[in-house]
Amino acid sequence: MTTEQSGTAPGVAEMLRANRANWDARTPVHVASRFYGLDGSRTAEDWFAPFEWADLGELAGRDVLHLQCHLGTETAAFAERGAAHTVGLDFSAVSVAEARRLAREAGRAVEFVEADVHDAVGALGGRRFDVVYTGKGALCYLPDLAPWAETVAALLRPGGVLYLVEFHPLLHALGPTPGPDGEELLLRHDYLAGRGPIRSDTPHTYTDGPPVRGATTSFEWRHGLGEVLSAVAAAGLRIERVRETELLPWKRFAAMVPGDNGWWRLPEAEPIVPLLFAVRAVKA
Repeated sequence: MTTEQSGTAPGVAEMLRANRANWDARTPVHVASRFYGLDGSRTAEDWFAPFEWADLGELAGRDVLHLQCHLGTETAAFAERGAAHTVGLDFSAVSVAEARRLAREAGRAVEFVEADVHDAVGALGGRRFDVVYTGKGALCYLPDLAPWAETVAALLRPGGVLYLVEFHPLLHALGPTPGPDGEELLLRHDYLAGRGPIRSDTPHTYTDGPPVRGATTSFEWRHGLGEVLSAVAAAGLRIERVRETELLPWKRFAAMVPGDNGWWRLPEAEPIVPLLFAVRAVKA
């Protein structure tokens, strides 16, 4: 794998097309992986921390939109918890086709729409929602958070809630490094934006399974916590709550140990640092 700061990167539109092709290529590997457990070994609830449901509140009778939903593994939980109408949106045609198939086979009434998140307002016909949910690996694929936040605001009804649960920028900045007492986590990557997109060319994805076939190039952007919160506030959403937690829904580093509710954390001997954050914001 080669990952580099791309000082001579192609245009943003071309990078987004590369990301779409990469996610199309990843999807068959993810569908067959143990990581996603689509054989029934994992449930939709496995992807949520208890604090998420406390922050979201009652979903029964509410219209919920999940942006950048991939296979709909989390989207399904909103329908199971009684949402009046649940919609998942993703730019990967292959992911959306699989999400529709999985929902159909499970008998879930979930709608999936194929569209780039920036085109969501038009793709959804101007519909508005009570809850917009997103995160856990979504923001890094957005080059500019200002238009994203404005799109979210346009998708919400008055009083509607944006709930964002995302990998902490500190997590992205940490990297394992060999040390005298074994592997150590050190700051190896940028926390803040500023150097442009990061280009990756690798046949490997974050799940188990065979190498990805086809498009293996992708681009990611760094976004610090201040940048995220500022974009949300500038879009006219009132931030009600910000959480930082040391838990992750999957084992990112070899040294991680099981934490509460089956999630993962660094060993007790390591410093407590935020690995995931959540933001609840309301449209006036």
